[in-house]
Amino acid sequence: MTATIHRLNPSDRAPSLDPLMALVAADMNEVNGVILDRMQSDIPLIPELAGHLIAGGGKRMRPMLTLASARLLGYEGTRHFKLSAAVEFIHTATLLHDDVVDGSALRRGRHTANIIWGNPATVLVGDFLFSRSFELMVEDGSLKVLRILSSASAVIAEGEVNQLTAQRKVDTTEDHYLEIISAKTAALFAAACRIAAVVAERPEAEETALDAYGRNLGIAFQLVDDAIDYSSDAETMGKGVGDDFRDGKVTLPVILAHARGNDEEKAFWRDAMHGHRISDEDLAYAKQLLEQTGALADTLARARHYGQRAIDALGGFANDKAKAALIEAVEFAIARAY
Repeated sequence: MTATIHRLNPSDRAPSLDPLMALVAADMNEVNGVILDRMQSDIPLIPELAGHLIAGGGKRMRPMLTLASARLLGYEGTRHFKLSAAVEFIHTATLLHDDVVDGSALRRGRHTANIIWGNPATVLVGDFLFSRSFELMVEDGSLKVLRILSSASAVIAEGEVNQLTAQRKVDTTEDHYLEIISAKTAALFAAACRIAAVVAERPEAEETALDAYGRNLGIAFQLVDDAIDYSSDAETMGKGVGDDFRDGKVTLPVILAHARGNDEEKAFWRDAMHGHRISDEDLAYAKQLLEQTGALADTLARARHYGQRAIDALGGFANDKAKAALIEAVEFAIARAY
């Protein structure tokens, strides 16, 4: 297992998304214009509800990855603006649906749409944004782009259903869990990067490399999220501390701790994931078990491993500002846990 991320340009400053954001700032203005335009509707509730989440402080990492990948490839056209907006609409739609499924009350420190407007409106506006994303794909005119993004949308939905069926099952295997997050999280990261190579008309090998970069970054990103749910605070997470624990979400730290526990500890995890042990004291005990079994440390080690794979996937591209920004985006994803 890779222990560290091998930085392209080592420095003392903490990794951040600033280089990525600076690289694509002008392009993101174009994308934001498309997003603002296409979330409009004659039905006032639609832009009101969609705008609540879209304006809620998210970093728009996925569309930024499309833009940065296009910059890496030297693409100078404009097709990627609408496609980046399509990527963001897919992501936003899945967030709206996720919050309904999870019964979430907070996202990025704000009340979720389902808490404010209710579940039916939230699901339907999510459907509206999915539809808008497909309109943008069709307008692009590339069947290959349509195939990549539509396939990713289907895979994300499969991943969400797969996660739902595994909910509260503490005997879920690590391989099964990685399969879930590869679908529900990493598939859109991969597609967001890959479509840049399509619009830039680059060789299949570069498509595959950007797909691998996005996919491995997505897995690393989710594993870090899993870890910091137990080791961070609400301000950092943008949601309640221990939400995964109280919601009975069987994430990798829980899977590892359960597998390594004695009979009494296994019984605790079963009770906790079924909602019978969710007090603050129970959460504190869960954190203790995660530490003493090495489950948190090993989850982060796996995140670093996938992060390194993401960086390695960029090895064939020239060293420039775009590549450095994409590498630092990986380092930032990992550094959130520390």
